[in-house]
Amino acid sequence: MTVRVRFAPSPTGYLHIGGARTALYNYLYSKAVGGTFVLRIEDTDLERSNAEYEKLQIDDLKWLGIIHDEGPDKPNPKYGPYRQSERLDIYLKYALQLVEKGEAYYDFCTEEELEAMKAKAEAESSDPHYSGKWRNPEHFAEAKARVAAGEKTAIRFKAPRKSYELNDKVKGKVVYPDNMVGDFVIMRSNGLPTYNYCCVVDDHLMDITHVIRGEDHLNNTVRQLMIYEALGAKIPEFAHVSLLIGQDRQKLSKRHGATSVNLYRNEHYLPEAMCNYLCLLGWSHPTEKDIFDKAELTEVFGLERFSASAAMYDIEKLKWVNGEHIKKMSNADLITLIEKEPETDFFNKQSDEWKNNCVELLKRYAHFTTDFPKLINEMILKDNPEITDALKEILSWETTPKILSFISSEVDKVSTGFVTEAELNGWMDAVKKDLGVKGKPLFMGVRAALTGHDHGPDLKFLIPLTPVSVLKKRVHHLNK
Repeated sequence: MTVRVRFAPSPTGYLHIGGARTALYNYLYSKAVGGTFVLRIEDTDLERSNAEYEKLQIDDLKWLGIIHDEGPDKPNPKYGPYRQSERLDIYLKYALQLVEKGEAYYDFCTEEELEAMKAKAEAESSDPHYSGKWRNPEHFAEAKARVAAGEKTAIRFKAPRKSYELNDKVKGKVVYPDNMVGDFVIMRSNGLPTYNYCCVVDDHLMDITHVIRGEDHLNNTVRQLMIYEALGAKIPEFAHVSLLIGQDRQKLSKRHGATSVNLYRNEHYLPEAMCNYLCLLGWSHPTEKDIFDKAELTEVFGLERFSASAAMYDIEKLKWVNGEHIKKMSNADLITLIEKEPETDFFNKQSDEWKNNCVELLKRYAHFTTDFPKLINEMILKDNPEITDALKEILSWETTPKILSFISSEVDKVSTGFVTEAELNGWMDAVKKDLGVKGKPLFMGVRAALTGHDHGPDLKFLIPLTPVSVLKKRVHHLNK
């Protein structure tokens, strides 16, 4: 059996983080088993659907590296079209077949009649199921005549009065009791299908073998099982993945921060880091790794490692993951990204060797590529460091003024743009031998004199990156 999975967004807004995770799981599973990943656009909400949102959602998926095998722009003649708005004749065809088989019926009830049924059921504390006359087969001839006369009508599915079971890949055995749902509309009077109906028709006709989606669809599934049964269609394997929740354990929403992929793109997150983190929200790596890339995942991804528990969305964990991916990036790739950032004139003017050494040193401190200009300014270019309490203590040591005086004189002698590592080593040796300073006073004193900080990166890497002009101003600032 060839595995076919699908991601079916509605183009009514930007791609949501939860939707991106669903798309990622489907993509990874299709790649892991050599299957096909289908992109289907569920755009039957004509008032809210927008072609621009469809384009933006696809762009966000491509940014994440989630590339579909079939879709509106990659049609397979056997399965298209891939926009539901272009499949309305298909939905009507199958709905009429269900009507002829007695498994659905025309329903002419008005909104007022439906509200009256609901109110009556509530008053009698009974199930609020449809109880209109059109369910009765004896009214079928009348209904057909009204339709033939051109009257608009809804088509309602006749829900079987029996229980259903689902063996879900994440939730396990799910039982839907008898009478859980009443007859439900599958085609509205305006000719548009309802979600639970058209997604089943599409999955059936597109040979979808596995449906991986959020657990908020779990209650919908009983209606879909009924339609699969009525169509004589093979039911796909279902995997309802856990919900995303915020720190307050409520369903993820805008109050928890950014929820669209587009916003994270604008905030300079790396696509590989986003995929890494999203994958961890409900799935675990076989070796319990936290940091990985998509290429690696396609070797190990499966449906058996999903968690049934809700997944907490933690923006701080996402930032950490992004930082870990920055550490993994090649210096060349990072340099290309940094050069595109604003306020990088100094960086862009330096030699390739300087850029490589700078990125190699600073990437351990960065969570985002936008951090590099700030880190360069703070750790390399700042010439008037703040005199902190920790720095005051070092400056108060008996040996530090001697070190400051010596370093100041040595820096003033340098005529090139940067101090070499050899020159730095010579200064350290001179402080040790000529001034007799050793151990902590030596290393902390020299660091304080050259950087204005009590801690930081190894001086042999940091100082050769610092312009001599900055070192001179910094030492004189501290030597006042």
